[in-house]
Amino acid sequence: MSEPATVDTPLKKLVGDKTAKALASHLDLHTAGDLVYHFPRRYDERGEHTDIRSLDVGEQVTVLAQVQRTAVRPMRQRRGNLLEVTVGDGSGGVLTLTFFGNQAWRERELRPGRWGLFAGKVTEFRGKRQLNGPEYVLLGEGGDGEAAVSDDIEEFAGALIPVYPAAAAVPTWVIARCVRVVLDTFTPPDDPLPTAVRASRKLVGLGAALTEIHRPSSKEALHQARRRLKWDEAFAVQVTLVQRKHRAADWPARPRPARPGGLLEAFDARLPYELTAGQREVGVEIAADLATPHPMHRLLQGEVGSGKTVVALRAMLQVVDAGGQAALLAPTEVLAAQHHRGMLDLLGPLGRAGELGSAEHATRVELVTGSLGAAARRRALGEVASGAAGIVLGTHALLYEGVDFADLGLVVVDEQHRFGVEQRDALRAKADQPPHVLVMTATPIPRTVAMTVYGDLEVSTLSQLPRGRSPIASHVVPAAEKPAYLERAWRRLREEVTAGHQAYVVCPRIGDGPTSDEEPPPEDDNGRRPPLAVTEVAPLLAEGPLHGLRIGVLHGRLPADEKDAVMRSFAAGDLDVLVATTVIEVGVDVPNATVMIVLDADRFGVSQLHQLRGRVGRGAAAGLCLLVSEAAEGSPARERLDAVASTSDGFKLAELDLEQRREGDVLGATQSGHRSHLRLLSLRRDADLIRDARAEAITLIEDDPELTRSPALAASVAALVDEDRAEYLEKG
Repeated sequence: MSEPATVDTPLKKLVGDKTAKALASHLDLHTAGDLVYHFPRRYDERGEHTDIRSLDVGEQVTVLAQVQRTAVRPMRQRRGNLLEVTVGDGSGGVLTLTFFGNQAWRERELRPGRWGLFAGKVTEFRGKRQLNGPEYVLLGEGGDGEAAVSDDIEEFAGALIPVYPAAAAVPTWVIARCVRVVLDTFTPPDDPLPTAVRASRKLVGLGAALTEIHRPSSKEALHQARRRLKWDEAFAVQVTLVQRKHRAADWPARPRPARPGGLLEAFDARLPYELTAGQREVGVEIAADLATPHPMHRLLQGEVGSGKTVVALRAMLQVVDAGGQAALLAPTEVLAAQHHRGMLDLLGPLGRAGELGSAEHATRVELVTGSLGAAARRRALGEVASGAAGIVLGTHALLYEGVDFADLGLVVVDEQHRFGVEQRDALRAKADQPPHVLVMTATPIPRTVAMTVYGDLEVSTLSQLPRGRSPIASHVVPAAEKPAYLERAWRRLREEVTAGHQAYVVCPRIGDGPTSDEEPPPEDDNGRRPPLAVTEVAPLLAEGPLHGLRIGVLHGRLPADEKDAVMRSFAAGDLDVLVATTVIEVGVDVPNATVMIVLDADRFGVSQLHQLRGRVGRGAAAGLCLLVSEAAEGSPARERLDAVASTSDGFKLAELDLEQRREGDVLGATQSGHRSHLRLLSLRRDADLIRDARAEAITLIEDDPELTRSPALAASVAALVDEDRAEYLEKG
């Protein structure tokens, strides 16, 4: 009898060297634990269809289907025959399987009526979807060729057939066979969930859950197994977040209370408009946080244009009034420079200490970016180090050695999703004591995401738009189906310019030369044309539909001084049209810009499109956003664009974005560079479970903050949410 396998047993001891190497190289599975936690993607039932009609060209798929007919014909270009096998799923959807060469045995094996699992890449030929030379395993008894697949038949003896995330070299039935081998000798780890939690939440044991999720005895048993394993994932995340929040509450921080008669009061008195009720309410929350002896850790979310920057500036002034400094970290030089100009304008004499005409108790506002000249950099760093600059704005250049603060009291991180944890920590480490932290995002966050990803931050939301902001109308322009609509879009842009307004044209790519972080790869797997590029589109527009207009170009590869000059020209009204990449996505504020045309709009994400269109309608005139796409009507890409065009509610769009993104991306899998261990939990579907897990985590951590009485749980949490992911979840 073979010795029991544990989570740490190498797969090569269990399934052989060749298979173990394939699992490791193609699926990153190395141990018995890796494989046992490689859960099926879905379950098929013989006789039930898998909806072949919904398959996308270019997709790697595994389908459960029945052979309908076979046909053999000679190949035209070379010697030999081509075997075409038509399979169907019972719903009217059909696929053609093509096999090249003389394979009479395969024709005998793939008899009409046989059910099988067929795996390959979906292609299209003359309007028909097909799999070329697919891997397959047949289900059922009897017939020629049965011996070749008999080892695999046992995997699919039950009513529910597991279909695993697979690779071309390691199809789902190979994974299923390996899982069976491992489960036959697998000893599950000690159950990490406290007995009281298991009992109160009616959860099955870990060993039973791991067996049933791979080899379900019934639909009910499978449901209970999935529920238990989702609980493990949700509980691990919530325990981590509650622990970090608990520890942070014990950190010391220097209180920064409001000071009567200070800069903040003077700033409020000179504001040219009235704060919204939401801005005032959030301001009170932040002011109270800053006055405590523990570091504030707050997320400020609000729609594009909801006035987050003014709220942040008021918090910065409170810290300056209390003798400290505040730093704002922006993701791009364009945004950092715009913040600098905007804050100087808002502060007026209050932000020009040492200059003629400054206010009596003024401070200085310094900009620190990588493109500063040597003399300007020395002067700016001197102001920061001496404390004369109460407010410091910058990009990642603020993180470099040599940027020293006299007394850093508040860190404001703008558009936090653009920064890695290490970058935020580097800025925070420049303070003697943990500074207060305010994280801002214009990407609305669904409740379940806030609960799961930002669970250790206090969340404030600005939902009102300031007075004077205009509505934005959005429309999809189907360029392939109706080219006249695109021509009309360019005429509409010209009409806005004639009326004295300005426009943006946004492209997904910069153009020739090395790629940048902000642009997708030139081609995708399906052979579509490369995305449109700024450097290619701008001259075509200048010679064609926008001939005679003053056109500027802005993208991430321009030198910083050139970028700033272009933005200044556009803001001053010296340019009619700005052709740009997503470098304008956040923070760019030109109230006179009223129209935006987004080319290849289907290449952008939902939240990105919502952010982009927030650049127009920032003044008294209404905004217009035209989403140009060649995506076919009824396709997922087109439906996504239709949804963006149909609503300006960022929270609805955030929910849509969440539905369409992989959960692992949301939960930080891609941030840490590791495969996500959070495989079953759905932020959209499992909101109640996440809420319950958080309640149990709070009760547990209040009683046992370091899990000293629950060592198995501590080990499970460490495995599911490693330190990289824990820091990502901390968001700060």
